[in-house]
Amino acid sequence: MQLPSHGSNPQHLYKALEINPPEELVDFSVNINPLGAPEAVKHNWGKWLEAIYDYPDPTFAELKQTIAAKEGIEESCLLPGNGASELITLIARYLQGKKVLIIHPAFSEYEAACRSENCTIFHHVLYPPEWELDETSLERKLGLVDAVFFCHPNNPTGIQYDRPTVEWLIDTCQKKEVLLILDEAFYDFADRPVTFIDKASQSPFLLVLRSLTKMYSIAGLRLGYLAGTPEVLSQIHKRQAHWSINAIALKAGKTCLDDRQHVLLTRDYIKRERDRLFAYFREIGFQHSPSAINFYLIRDPSSRNQQELFSFLLRKGLVLRHTYNFPGIEGEWLRVAIKKEAENSLLMEVLSEWKREN
Repeated sequence: MQLPSHGSNPQHLYKALEINPPEELVDFSVNINPLGAPEAVKHNWGKWLEAIYDYPDPTFAELKQTIAAKEGIEESCLLPGNGASELITLIARYLQGKKVLIIHPAFSEYEAACRSENCTIFHHVLYPPEWELDETSLERKLGLVDAVFFCHPNNPTGIQYDRPTVEWLIDTCQKKEVLLILDEAFYDFADRPVTFIDKASQSPFLLVLRSLTKMYSIAGLRLGYLAGTPEVLSQIHKRQAHWSINAIALKAGKTCLDDRQHVLLTRDYIKRERDRLFAYFREIGFQHSPSAINFYLIRDPSSRNQQELFSFLLRKGLVLRHTYNFPGIEGEWLRVAIKKEAENSLLMEVLSEWKREN
């Protein structure tokens, strides 16, 4: 059975499992902002039509100015890309043939991109229920590789580690001259966000990866950026196609980054719904990961493999994200995005139904 390796596009999942999809679906496998895009994006959409008649700016100048002002770093320390996926691909090209360590569980694209560039892959797996970082064993592995990928906050657990833990990893990589790719795609969903983007501009052994598609709900436009030293970014940029980002995405990105209120409203909403959901899971006997952001892992502890629960929810029209391709948790948990209040309540109702029947 070959299940899709990403969330979204639930029709492929139903086909793979040979389940007839109900007419109404709620897709909890997509972890973008449930509040949608900022109003300014919707308001300006028609005005941006003229931008399609000319080539976009290949230097991304206006977008880089906006990011630099927001983050307090130099424009030369930024490289925008056509979503985080393109930037991961570019990093893999830069690392061609190198030894790469991936801290798991993690976004599957790291390994897929690096394997396509003939990298040798090493794994360091974190285990539930806390997914703690074991510094002793991790440090030994860092001595064997050229680069390491670490998703923070973590995908799929949603865990945000404390600042000293991540600073230890950054400092250790610096000492061992190992490039750390720190994926902060979801950092801005945390009510107390932790970021290390300021350090990326100071060290040739740190890259910080950001996504705009998640917080601003513009996944169809594809937009993200890397922060690092100008020297490292120039080498990565050489591997990027000309006009990588379309003109409307460039305009939408600037508009989104200018809307600080949208982020604050989202954080407040996510925390409120996350607290409500977690309290309910504890009440009915479901385990959940200690997530700090807009998605989390859950499991019914009465069953190690969650396939029956997964299929039950699919038949009810609730599409969760399987975890078979996440090393360390293969199929033992399900990833769930925080959606609108009514959709989250529906999930709670269906999980109660599952408990009554099992």
